[in-house]
Amino acid sequence: MSVLDRIERLRNVMEQQKIDCYIIPTDDYHHSEYVGDYFKFREYITGFTGSAGTAVFTKDKAGLWTDGRYFIQAEAQLKGSGITLYKSGESDVPTIEEFLKSELKEGDVLGFDGRTVTYAQGKRYCHIADENGASLKYRLDFAQNIWKERPEMSMESVFSLADEYTGEKIESKLERIREVMKENGCNAHVLSSLDDIAWLLNIRGNDIAYCPLVLSYAIVYNNSVELFADIRKFSDDIINLLAENQVKIYPYEDIYRKVSEMTSEDKLLLDSSIMNYSLYQAISKETVIVDKQNPEILMKSVKNETQAENLRKAHLKDAVAHTKFMYWLKKNIGRVEITELSASARLEGLRAEQEHFLGPSFDPISAYGEHGAIVHYSADEKSNVPLKEGKLFMTDTGGHYLEGSTDITRTVALGEVGNIEKEHFTLVARAMLRLANTVFLYGCSGANLDCIAREVFWKEGLNFNHGTGHGVGYLLNIHEGPINFRWKEGDRPAPTLEENMVITDEPGIYIEGSHGIRLENELLVRKTVKNEYGQFMNFEILTYVPIDLDAILPEKMSTEEKEMLNHYHKQVYEKVSPYLSEEERIWLKEYTRAVK
Repeated sequence: MSVLDRIERLRNVMEQQKIDCYIIPTDDYHHSEYVGDYFKFREYITGFTGSAGTAVFTKDKAGLWTDGRYFIQAEAQLKGSGITLYKSGESDVPTIEEFLKSELKEGDVLGFDGRTVTYAQGKRYCHIADENGASLKYRLDFAQNIWKERPEMSMESVFSLADEYTGEKIESKLERIREVMKENGCNAHVLSSLDDIAWLLNIRGNDIAYCPLVLSYAIVYNNSVELFADIRKFSDDIINLLAENQVKIYPYEDIYRKVSEMTSEDKLLLDSSIMNYSLYQAISKETVIVDKQNPEILMKSVKNETQAENLRKAHLKDAVAHTKFMYWLKKNIGRVEITELSASARLEGLRAEQEHFLGPSFDPISAYGEHGAIVHYSADEKSNVPLKEGKLFMTDTGGHYLEGSTDITRTVALGEVGNIEKEHFTLVARAMLRLANTVFLYGCSGANLDCIAREVFWKEGLNFNHGTGHGVGYLLNIHEGPINFRWKEGDRPAPTLEENMVITDEPGIYIEGSHGIRLENELLVRKTVKNEYGQFMNFEILTYVPIDLDAILPEKMSTEEKEMLNHYHKQVYEKVSPYLSEEERIWLKEYTRAVK
């Protein structure tokens, strides 16, 4: 069935249900970044495969809102569908809320599946409907009416993460959470965010694409925990381990009934910004709510020393795999046929050879030439192209290991590339190195430091349309809040960078129709000198993979920047070379040579 046929079917259902405007977000019921196949209704209806975006349909209009990572991809995938692309954040582009204000008329009905919309967003939709004299219906899962071949909800097994990887027992984490509950006068804490639940209970699964998480809800009480999930996914050993910590498992959908039965004696700690609208609305109106950011969010972003040491091991494994991949690519380009997809498969295969590898940590990007300008390009059988000499090739990939998760981007020159590509590559390398080598006083956030990377672009009248870095979860979400490098603050200002937080450093440049360049390392926040001026901080680089010297113009770098590059490459060789073959070591020695 074509996209046009699916849209027609959707509008027929809207007409039958007397819905004038219907919203389809990307989200599952937990506001996850990636979603399992069961939840990909927006992709099914629109044909747009990006991991972020919201579609809105009226009787005669259709729009899709997505961010700068997906503008080029969305334009291509929406072509001929009749769906208008709205580039979120661009000037003169209406937001979804502005569109609704202009479209909804008195007596209209606005609809959506409230389980896929956050409470904060749903509240805004409700306010707009009220202002326009329209009404709201939020129990509308039109996917069940339209998507006849909809996949089943995931039934992947749950596994427990041992203390040697978590560095903290369930009991200790619950004590910390209950202390926050006590400080806020709460006797219950409702959780719907999957990574927070997985971190708290030291469990992992495979229900979400690329994220080892378990579809679940939880309520933490002063002396017990109720976990709402499919018990068939849990082994007896895990059930017993959870029971030792007074955690009892209930059916997944029972969370709605449970919160509806709460009384005026209950005081709930919850985070409405990441709770779905239907769940929040189900909470008994007698219940007192303390609406704050989940305490788990900040707790899990600060890794303990056990996790920090494990992450060093995970990144070394990843560096070995990625360096072997670069060697293979450089040696074989032009000699054997390599495509975007086969190159990506080769890299994943090399990762799979490493001990404790569990799978990719996000949808891999393998982008040749002009495809590199599509920030979150995803190669498929239709778009897949062979790699040839004379252009740049970008991979943005990562892996989950028991020792932690990785996220690395490298852009490499395939043979000799043009001077403009080299100039742009050098800009990106300079930006990444400058940020990684920053020393700062404790109290800074990523917003304070973002311009250190971005300044080299701004001086040339250039910019890149994404954040410079994001937090990274420990075998959880690869994109983890609350920290980031961004020059524009969001709704919630980024917090102070604390020791043992992990954040990426990934500036880039994207020239539509020509090339894209991004270089990305992960950084571990560390303490350094403390004196009368305060506690100074710096970054420990976790990622050790060569920066392609075939694409560098040393004459465009300052003496200090060249010293940064040489020092980095010296460490790359020292750390990675012991795990390579003799031929690979010889190659790596050449590709980590000091630039003059």
